[in-house]
Amino acid sequence: MEDDPYTIALFGEAEKGEFETAYFCRNLPDLAEHLGHPPEESKGLYFAVQALMYQHQLIFFRVHEEGFSTDDYLLGLRLLKNEVLIPELSAICMPGVGDAELIENSTCLCAQHDSVLILDESDLYDYLTDPAAGEEPKENY
Repeated sequence: MEDDPYTIALFGEAEKGEFETAYFCRNLPDLAEHLGHPPEESKGLYFAVQALMYQHQLIFFRVHEEGFSTDDYLLGLRLLKNEVLIPELSAICMPGVGDAELIENSTCLCAQHDSVLILDESDLYDYLTDPAAGEEPKENY
């Protein structure tokens, strides 16, 4: 077992923090200082707390609206694509995203980093029932 903690990239809403910025968090005080409290019905910060409680490092991308701010997600994916900046990525977590294009682009990135994509049940259902699911992703990120 390796000594380095896993690094998880997570997309979600937050009450504070800049958009188009990657926040690196190693503990709960980092998370609270940079991002504050979660908006109602947001899942991103909930997953972030869980990751940190299990001693994982976190790269948090604040999005305007979970599941709908496509440009926010694509920008974050472009940043993650640069393996020099983020050499060891264990997982990408995108709660609220059922959009086939975003999931397909994320799975390509996961393959590049040999990592996993974390979704919840409703997001997986949305993806599986999306007519665009399974199409070749557009490399627009």
